[in-house]
Amino acid sequence: MSSPALSERPRRILATLVREYIETGEPVASATVMRRSGLAVSSATIRNVLAQLEEMGFVSQPHTSAGRVPTDLGYRYYVDMLLEGRRLTRDVTGVEARLRQEAGQTPLIDELLSSVSHVLSESSRHVGFAIGPANAQALFQRIEFVSIGGGRILVVLVTSGNQVSQKTVDIGEAVDSSELVQAANYLNAQFAGRTLEQVRDGVVERLREERTLYDQLLGLALRLATTSLEGLDQPTAVFIDGTSTLLEAVIGASGLPTSTLRALMRMVEEKQRLVRLLNEYIDGPGLTVVIGNEHSEPEFRPFSLIASTYFDGHSTGTVGVIGPTRMRYSRAINMVDGAAQAVARVLRDPN
Repeated sequence: MSSPALSERPRRILATLVREYIETGEPVASATVMRRSGLAVSSATIRNVLAQLEEMGFVSQPHTSAGRVPTDLGYRYYVDMLLEGRRLTRDVTGVEARLRQEAGQTPLIDELLSSVSHVLSESSRHVGFAIGPANAQALFQRIEFVSIGGGRILVVLVTSGNQVSQKTVDIGEAVDSSELVQAANYLNAQFAGRTLEQVRDGVVERLREERTLYDQLLGLALRLATTSLEGLDQPTAVFIDGTSTLLEAVIGASGLPTSTLRALMRMVEEKQRLVRLLNEYIDGPGLTVVIGNEHSEPEFRPFSLIASTYFDGHSTGTVGVIGPTRMRYSRAINMVDGAAQAVARVLRDPN
């Protein structure tokens, strides 16, 4: 959503109105704006600027005699002003220490992401979420095959961050345990340290080669690996915390109908739907803020989303919050960005 340019005075007046509305939840009168803005101008000037801001779509007036409230465009301009003035570096040692304390000194990535979603939710009083790097970019550490009877094989895949995933594969015939160990040893020797995407491509390439190059055991290893590496485009982990907190906060703060809130809760519960939305919004590293009507999903339009990417040295994931459009953006942005930096530091140096 592009915003018209504003000169310094309207910018300050709009910022004052947005901050006051976020704080109180009540339409903001021109007298309040004059008192809070610190501008040495008359009340008539304030009223004229507010009228201009309303014509431009930055604010609206619920009732003729009431004050004004920010629109989604007004929130967007305010957030863009916040982002212009942000410092590039921040002290994230406090967040990092808390994550290490909650997840342990050598955390698995699932434990770390679960902790950061909880920290963000608790600190912001909104829904906090944390999403792991895409499976395709995770580094292959090792694979194990365990016979569980009836031709079924339990495949245990360990990737970077000690992320463990399990899948049961039915190959239709019994296989000796020693053969499964040899099959796993072959894959571990061939592919350890590569991304899962590279492993998948390497396995597919080998399977395309002349079948006679491989004995029955190696063919089994490759077929098991192919089945195990399906669905690499999905993230390794998605953690969401604080949906009940958001429900209570929105009911109290915005008076949205419960049907709207239930729709949001359903979306949050469908974790992969949230992931797809984030993939639409995020086109590079750093911070992303999506406000109200900027959402492609109608159910999300009463809400704002703040997300930031983290880099673990090999691949990227995302952390963030979802809350009502009337949220404390400055605080939420700092928390999300700080959490992303802290996650990156813990993953790069888990000790």
